[in-house]
Amino acid sequence: MHILGIESSCDETSAAVFSEGRLKSNVVSSQSDHVRFGGVVPELASRAHLKLVVPVVEEALAAAGVRKDELTGVAVTAGPGLMGSLLVGVNFARAFAWSLGIPCFGVNHLEGHMYANFLEEPHPSYPFLCLTVSGGHTQLVLVREDFHHEILGETLDDAAGEAFDKVGKMLGLGFPAGPVIDRLAADGDPAFVQFPRPMINDRDLGFSFSGIKTAVLYWLRDNPSALSDPEPRAAARVRSDLAASFQAAVVDVLVKKTLAALERTAVRDVAIAGGVSANSELRRRMRQASEAGGFRLHLPRMDFCTDNAAMIACTGYMKMRSGAVVDPYPRADPNLAISA
Repeated sequence: MHILGIESSCDETSAAVFSEGRLKSNVVSSQSDHVRFGGVVPELASRAHLKLVVPVVEEALAAAGVRKDELTGVAVTAGPGLMGSLLVGVNFARAFAWSLGIPCFGVNHLEGHMYANFLEEPHPSYPFLCLTVSGGHTQLVLVREDFHHEILGETLDDAAGEAFDKVGKMLGLGFPAGPVIDRLAADGDPAFVQFPRPMINDRDLGFSFSGIKTAVLYWLRDNPSALSDPEPRAAARVRSDLAASFQAAVVDVLVKKTLAALERTAVRDVAIAGGVSANSELRRRMRQASEAGGFRLHLPRMDFCTDNAAMIACTGYMKMRSGAVVDPYPRADPNLAISA
């Protein structure tokens, strides 16, 4: 089987080819136009996808050494995501698959992140627990078997990645801010400010990150000169300390909730997925917890953490292999929920 995957849920146009159980190519074209706006502008994103989708698909096929007429199926992100961006990918995929007479699989973006952990060995054994942390979602999901999921907890407000970007904007770090906060935090003091850890001791496995974000805002309000010290090194030190303190609060919550879910489900495999799974402190703390708790931890390679078509192609391959029912006309759904 040769599966072409297409991802266009936000501001990355990506195509990949997954053949006979292994990834043959993965091309990602990121959009830089959004940086000056401090966030993704939906209209600009969808227009960029229109320009990029054909050359990106052609590049992925060429890199894989697979001809169009050799493809077995096309997998495309159907949601969740930005409606305009999703429409570009879904409509292209449907037309492309129809022209070749092959099936088109709609793939849930969040499921793609979860099954990114199957792109390399060793992959999780069923059942496993997956913490999905990205700019739009934070969820704890029990994956019982292929495409049978139970959501154990999710965020009640901001997602973890969204909180990173908003705090980064407060600190003047630009967009996207997650990787910058991660780098600054490495030189900062995580005990500089004791920001709140919302819901960390609740039996409920849900999350809330808006309170941490607001606490950073209030600290900056109460210390207006902290980031404008005439001595550049002093201001840089405060910025690093704030980044470390904020990051520590978010990671504490993510790790504690994951361990609580692990205890509740009694599974032995834990996977992390989504853009925030690239965060070095989260990876360090989860490795530490894995060594102490004796569970198997699965972390995607860095380039499989952020949005990419490799995870969509892999998920499409798994769907076809499992004999899943195919909707020949998948539709874009910005609020698509993961399958039960």
